[in-house]
Amino acid sequence: MHFIRCWRRSATVITSIRSFTVKRLLCSVGPEDDTVFAMSSGQGRCGVAVVRVSGPASALAVHSLTRRFPAARTASLRSIIHPQTQELLDRGLVLWFPGPHSFTGEDSAEFHIHGGPAVINGVLQALGTIPGLRPAEAGEFTRRAFFAGKLDLTEVEGLGDLIHAETEAQRRQALRQMAGDLGRIYQDWSDRLKRCLAHVEAFIDFSEDELIEDGILNNLDAGVCQLQTEMGNHLSDQRRGERLRSGVQVVIAGSTNAGKSSLLNMLTQRPSAIVSPTAGTTRDVVEVPLDIGGYPVLLSDTAGLRDTTDSVEQEGVRRARQRVEQADLTLAVVDLTQLPSEPLMVSVFLRGHLRSILEQTSDRQQCIPILNKSDLISTEQKHSIRAVLEKDGDVARFCFLSCHTRDGLEELLTVLQDRLKTLCGNPLAGSPSLTQTRHRTHLQTCTEALHQYHHYRDVDLVLAAEGLRLGLSSLGRITGRIGAEEILDVIFKDFCIGK
Repeated sequence: MHFIRCWRRSATVITSIRSFTVKRLLCSVGPEDDTVFAMSSGQGRCGVAVVRVSGPASALAVHSLTRRFPAARTASLRSIIHPQTQELLDRGLVLWFPGPHSFTGEDSAEFHIHGGPAVINGVLQALGTIPGLRPAEAGEFTRRAFFAGKLDLTEVEGLGDLIHAETEAQRRQALRQMAGDLGRIYQDWSDRLKRCLAHVEAFIDFSEDELIEDGILNNLDAGVCQLQTEMGNHLSDQRRGERLRSGVQVVIAGSTNAGKSSLLNMLTQRPSAIVSPTAGTTRDVVEVPLDIGGYPVLLSDTAGLRDTTDSVEQEGVRRARQRVEQADLTLAVVDLTQLPSEPLMVSVFLRGHLRSILEQTSDRQQCIPILNKSDLISTEQKHSIRAVLEKDGDVARFCFLSCHTRDGLEELLTVLQDRLKTLCGNPLAGSPSLTQTRHRTHLQTCTEALHQYHHYRDVDLVLAAEGLRLGLSSLGRITGRIGAEEILDVIFKDFCIGK
């Protein structure tokens, strides 16, 4: 029986290794043997454009266009000449990066030229006439860096996020991931899980020969439990990193004519939505991306919530309620002139009104009540309402606002920024957060596999070991150490040509 279990386990390991090795070899030959070139800087007219070349024929490309070879990693001013017509194309800086000390790990070069379209096209066309060179595909330079071991997949994704970052918080998170902070966490878990798996394998193979110390499985159980705890804490981050990467969904909701579209226009500082005294003007969702305090926000104005017989408006109300359910944060706009005249009834009215807006959303932290049209009530009324609401702890932190006079806007922005910080966290503080849905999926699969280990621990140690092996494979898929081929196209296709 012991022999059968060992044979079954060994066959599984050999098959996995063989499959992974074949896939890796297939991915490491072919296109990566070519020399590729592309514009690596931004598109459009600019003062300086960068054209990158990478591959074994990079030295030939430099010599063909400049006739003089520069020193390694030194910017040299050169005349750039068409290799066939001998026409002067430009004068620019040429840099030579011999492999493996380059971004891609291959021999590579960069031509820093003037950014006019004619100059760029001339240099690219000249490179295309050199034998062995071809235009790069989208993300091909970064793909080569990955296969050369210069970057793992989390660092590749961090680079992609940095390229697309639009706010300060996004930039900070992307830089931290690109520096390898997130990858190091997953690699540490992988190393520890490898040790656990090795101990189980050793126990299966040698415990009957009394070559294994007593208590090794107990120590192993503690190690697996510790990994589960750390992964669980990492997963229970309220999706802060993913939210920061993709943007916080902020929805403006409320009754008709409460001032929702006016609020959207005030926050965007432009006429993004039509404002009219006619109730039900907004029928569809109006979305505007914003940078608020360095945090990315997708702000949505929605149809007024009311019962109506108009089929088009009914669809608008349905979409509005759907957006509120999906929102990370709801700005519930309330018309102050509709509040009860009796101050003591205000909190009761507001609680019921907010419930009608939020419906399925019960978390008060997902809502900021905005009491609009404060310019239409007296200062005494405003003070009495504030006193009642501050005394009532059941009403979330509220803001007085006048979209007409802009009074209260600073207070609203302060409250909104505080809430965004809570939703997204500080990307520079503490452990790095999950940034990709695929990270979360593979980590959840890993934790389920570790549960399999505990389930079979006292029943069949071979099956328990298989749980550890599945968990290790799931971790490897995050960094690209194991079985990364099927997700590479999804990751690299988001890169522009030349990066």
